[in-house]
Amino acid sequence: MENQSPQEFPRETGGDQEEGSKKKLSFILRWTESLAHLGLGEMAERFGTHVLIVLLVVFVVLLMQGLYQEANLGWVPNAAQTTVEPTPDPEEVALQLPEQVSLSLDGIDRLPEFHTNIPDRPRIDVSQYTVQKGDNVFSIADSYGLKPSTILMGNLAVLKADVDLIRPGQVLNILPVDGAYYEWQGTENLETVAHFYGVESQAILDSPANHLDLTTLGDLTHPNIAGGTWLVVPGGMIQFTWHAPIGQPRTSTTRTKVLGPGACEPVSGGNSGYGNFVFPTVEHWLSGTDYRPDVGHWGVDFAGADGNAVYAADAGVVVYSGWNTWGYGNVIVVDHGNGWQTLYAHLSQINAGCNQSVGQGDLIGLVGMTGGTSTGPHLHFEMSYNMAPVNPHTIYDIPGR
Repeated sequence: MENQSPQEFPRETGGDQEEGSKKKLSFILRWTESLAHLGLGEMAERFGTHVLIVLLVVFVVLLMQGLYQEANLGWVPNAAQTTVEPTPDPEEVALQLPEQVSLSLDGIDRLPEFHTNIPDRPRIDVSQYTVQKGDNVFSIADSYGLKPSTILMGNLAVLKADVDLIRPGQVLNILPVDGAYYEWQGTENLETVAHFYGVESQAILDSPANHLDLTTLGDLTHPNIAGGTWLVVPGGMIQFTWHAPIGQPRTSTTRTKVLGPGACEPVSGGNSGYGNFVFPTVEHWLSGTDYRPDVGHWGVDFAGADGNAVYAADAGVVVYSGWNTWGYGNVIVVDHGNGWQTLYAHLSQINAGCNQSVGQGDLIGLVGMTGGTSTGPHLHFEMSYNMAPVNPHTIYDIPGR
């Protein structure tokens, strides 16, 4: 077989290519014409249009995705340069949000809230609290959302309706609501007990703290309640009385009616006051309890360090000098001869004895914390006129009121 030269192999020329294109076009036209004869030409045209639209949309989506990636929105060009950003603090995010930004759902605007407030469960039963150093009736009441009088009314056996008798280590009853705490003796009339505290008997029956079974109580005038049962009296209150160791005016011929061993013999003669008063100690501001008749605190507590001087607020004669059993500790009472008397309590030292005449501003004792007070050294100071308590704020300009 003879060899052929390269020039003798057949090859496609330009004319052949043109002829092939014409054949392809002729085939497409014949196919289109066939569809038209079958009535499918219009449908084929619509189908082709839809295919072109879909392809165009896909192209645009891919194009926009590429542009966003190039703008560095979540696209990391190099895995080696990838860094993990810390999770933002929701509170910092909240601070960065403009005030007018809000979320809307069905037409209700809601600001973003990152914290949930869980309300405290209401207390139902009586609980106990052990008094700590620095506590007082008012701070304990505030911590439980109660009135100071409720702390007293729930612990009459311990505090004897006197806020100054509180001391560390005492175990106090904490009522679930404002009111009083009563020990049932077993023979009372429920209506009488309720009336004594100024409430309706139904309030006692309805209190969940009492756990009373109404089906077994029987006659409410003498209900079937075991003696020794303690009952919460919601809203119950009794009238506090003034039991400060205030002596009689020294013109009286009777013995002084005071509480405690420091009572003096009947007094006559001696200094009389001027009718005006100086501050009874070097500190003129309050540290402790203010004048609060609603809880039986008939004076003010002046601040002071242990051993600070205590002065007679006005001239007069000492009608009480010594220990007091109602929580005041060492006490001096000065009668001023004009209806006025002043009382100085919790003294660490007494410098004036019974029937002693004192001048205005004379040293009569030292500041202390006798009598079981838990609030530190201070001077408890009271005033009375014709045996009725007087608010010291009406006499003194006491800072910080």
